[in-house]
Amino acid sequence: MVYYRDHAFSIRDLRPDDVRPIVEGETAQGWQPHMEKYEMRLRHQKEGKSVSLVAAYDGAVMGYINVYPDSKWGAFANQGYPEIVDFGVLEKYRRNGVGSKLMDIAEEIASGYARMVYLGVGMHSGYGSAQRMYIKRGYIPDGTGVWYGEKICEPYADCRNDDDLVLYLFKFLR
Repeated sequence: MVYYRDHAFSIRDLRPDDVRPIVEGETAQGWQPHMEKYEMRLRHQKEGKSVSLVAAYDGAVMGYINVYPDSKWGAFANQGYPEIVDFGVLEKYRRNGVGSKLMDIAEEIASGYARMVYLGVGMHSGYGSAQRMYIKRGYIPDGTGVWYGEKICEPYADCRNDDDLVLYLFKFLR
C-alpha cells in the first residue's frame, strides 16, 4: 500500500526487497544492522502486529518506520497504545523532509488505534537529532525515567549508555 507520494519520494509498506538496501545503507554509515531485525518487521507486518513503512525514491530506500498498534513492550506495554519503533532515515537523505513525513504518516496510522502514541528514544549522542525532532513534534517524557532493556533503570543504578538505554516519550494525537 502507498500512503504518500509526491515528486520527491513515496511512503509505502515495507517489502522483502527493501531489507538488503536498508542493511547496506546502515552499514555504509557505520551502523551495525542485522537483517534478522528487518525480516522480523516483515513477519510482524504479515501477521498484523505492525505497520512497517519505507520512504523510497526511484527504487532507493531512504528511511523506515514501524507502528505497533498494541505494543507489548515499553512504558505503555499491553495498554492498547500504539508505539513507534525503529525509525530511521539514512544519513544521505536527511534534511529533506523524509523523517517528518514518515512521522506524519506513522502518527496518522497510530491515531486510528488510540488517541495517544509513544516511542522510546536512545540517550546517547547518536540519537541527538531524533531527540530534538520528537520534542519539536510535541512528545513529552512519560515520567518513569530512563529504561534499560525492558525495565526502569532504578535511581542510582549502574547502566550502560548504549542502544538499550532509552527514555519513553508520548504524545496525544487528538
